[in-house]
Amino acid sequence: MLAVASWRLSSTPSPLPDGVVEQLLVSCDTSRLVGRRDRAVLELLAGLGLRRAEVAGLDIEDVDWQAGLITVTGKGARTDRLPLPVKAGEAVAAYVMGGRPAVPGALFFTVRQPWRRLDPSSVNGIVQQACRRCGIETVGPHRLRHTLASALLQAGAGLPEVGQVLRHSSLQSTAGYAKIDWEKLRSVARPWPVGLSGDQR
Repeated sequence: MLAVASWRLSSTPSPLPDGVVEQLLVSCDTSRLVGRRDRAVLELLAGLGLRRAEVAGLDIEDVDWQAGLITVTGKGARTDRLPLPVKAGEAVAAYVMGGRPAVPGALFFTVRQPWRRLDPSSVNGIVQQACRRCGIETVGPHRLRHTLASALLQAGAGLPEVGQVLRHSSLQSTAGYAKIDWEKLRSVARPWPVGLSGDQR
């Protein structure tokens, strides 16, 4: 039996519709500790395109408040110091100053004792709960990453720039996002070889 071919980059990243990310953000009740924490998590996912494991792996010491930077450890233990978007920084500060357990270690904890670092599945749950509050189809954190990439492309960013923001190891990893915008796809498509457009019999 022949195996079914599995082509890399065959799937198209799927950004969320316009306005949905903002709905998810404002659905958090920031008058409560859990809402402040969840808003900070969502802002990092949406504003920096972090992966769920990267958010869960953040430590309080990773935030450089004075410089406005955050250190993110990603795939392959790659470490990057990234500018902290204003909205994300404000949300993280509101959580840290407004109820985060005053203990060293993780940036994000559970809201009940015994305090435990959020794990990637908890980050996934935060996104899905926000979807349910908004009455929309539940999605995972990676859809926020896709949405950020789409917004950057629509704003005129090139694929290398998108790859830098998403911290891809190669342009090939970013190329899949070109499918969101066919004009961008044309810019990375190889020209058709001369002599192969006609009848080859």
